[in-house]
Amino acid sequence: MVRRVHRSKSYRDRFGLHQVMMLPAVVLFCTFFMVPFVQGIYMAFTNWNGYARMDFIGLENFAYFFRDDRAITAVTNTLCYGVLGTLLVNVVGILYALLMDSGLRGVGSMRTFLYFPSIISPLIMGYIWKFILSSENGVILDTLQRLGLSGLYRDWLGNPSQAVLVIVLVYVWQNVGGNMIIYLAGLQSIDEQMLESARMDGANSPQLLWYIKLPLLTAALRINVITSIIGSMSIFDIIVSLTNGGPGYFTESLSQFIYRQSTAGQAGYSAAVAMILFGIILVPVALAFMAMRKMYVEN
Repeated sequence: MVRRVHRSKSYRDRFGLHQVMMLPAVVLFCTFFMVPFVQGIYMAFTNWNGYARMDFIGLENFAYFFRDDRAITAVTNTLCYGVLGTLLVNVVGILYALLMDSGLRGVGSMRTFLYFPSIISPLIMGYIWKFILSSENGVILDTLQRLGLSGLYRDWLGNPSQAVLVIVLVYVWQNVGGNMIIYLAGLQSIDEQMLESARMDGANSPQLLWYIKLPLLTAALRINVITSIIGSMSIFDIIVSLTNGGPGYFTESLSQFIYRQSTAGQAGYSAAVAMILFGIILVPVALAFMAMRKMYVEN
């Protein structure tokens, strides 16, 4: 028996069966991620239009990007979506989680209601809100007209700055439920004896929140902040269905800009913009990861 086990172990060590088992996943990863990624990097330095052969043009695509006013507008919008979306979805998510953890009656139904938008497609969510806010046949306009109060209607989607805010709010409305669940799981994992000891020492509710609950939510905060940065800065579906980048191109994100350039025969330029978007997202994600990691170690 001992000799048979020894042979089996030696066989596995000699042929590396655990490496062999990993081989299909590695092949799939390289085929569908690494190879297209490397091809995209090379494509960014060409003038490829998607059909003809690629001609190497160096940094011309990147230089043109910084002279393209439409691209700069898309960068500004992307940063706005990233900052406002990440901030609001996490602040509101924490507040909702605290409410769900408060022990109030009916929190189960309320939790379902708040999480429900998360399971709806972003494209459908955008169309729903467009149907509500539209200046042509929207629900709000029709309701105000029936009440004789049409003068109170405001075309939120027709004003660039207001349309950007609407996109952010729709993004928050859809994604806050998922963040709430993660924060709620973190709150419910806190040892009740720790909270009770703090109460016996005279800590009130704000002190419990600031000195105990929030520091112990660092792990949940790290997950939600990083995923929120990536999600809000690469927002696409909601914009397409809600404003389609309009009015004009004033609400267009870099993701939508890349899509439009690639379908307009500017595959090389769109690949260069995709690389720039990757860098724009990577910087705040790396900073947030380092900051959250430092907070986690300190706590």
